[in-house]
Amino acid sequence: MKRHIALLPIALTLGFLQHVQAANPAPITEEVYKLAKDDLEQHYAREKLTCDSVTGNAKDICQAEVTGAEKVAQARLKAQHTGKQADKDAATEAGINARHKIAKERCDDLQGNQKDVCEKQAKAEHDKAMVSLKARQEIKEIRDEAAQKKRDAELKVAQERCDGLAGSAKDACHASAKARFNVN
Repeated sequence: MKRHIALLPIALTLGFLQHVQAANPAPITEEVYKLAKDDLEQHYAREKLTCDSVTGNAKDICQAEVTGAEKVAQARLKAQHTGKQADKDAATEAGINARHKIAKERCDDLQGNQKDVCEKQAKAEHDKAMVSLKARQEIKEIRDEAAQKKRDAELKVAQERCDGLAGSAKDACHASAKARFNVN
């Protein structure tokens, strides 16, 4: 019972990773990042000790859960610190990989065909999640590129309108267009 309570934060970390990342929290300072990172390391060092109280495959599962949760937490912390999409994607990937490793460890309790099916199911779930992640990344890139092309086209139209003016009105129009489309 004690082990299950200790692993609750791990389950929450793995289970709700995508929902938490969608919240897009504000970036954190370097000082807060370092303090949080140290706190995570200490927390998961204590969590790893709880795995010593079990044996066999249960210990392997426990270690996979703790290690996976730690990697996810560290990746999420880094993503929150940097605010970069690549780091957010890395955190999502860490969750996918952690769930896969845990599922594979759980398969070790089975034998024969059941174990084979379990392992193939774990691999299939991992592959589906990775494909979904890559698809989301590609869709985002396509949307970003399309939005940029749209802004560029609208800027050209605005600049063409400005070219029909003269003197300070033309200069003001170009400055306004640059500001509106965030061009330096």
